[in-house]
Amino acid sequence: MHDPVPTDARWRRSTRSGGGENCVELAQGPTWAAVRDSKNATGPVLTADLAALLRAVQADRLR
Repeated sequence: MHDPVPTDARWRRSTRSGGGENCVELAQGPTWAAVRDSKNATGPVLTADLAALLRAVQADRLR
């Protein structure tokens, strides 16, 4: 599966980070969401298919 995050994705920091250096950044599109380490913007990106994630949450399959 290819990385669905476009190079021009708009990343934003988590509001829970408190403005510190140790936080995550989030980006989202119409069918995907992505998370990355703010200290390593060119590093790995965790992506998820939003529809599949929501189905798993609704079915209580995330344990």
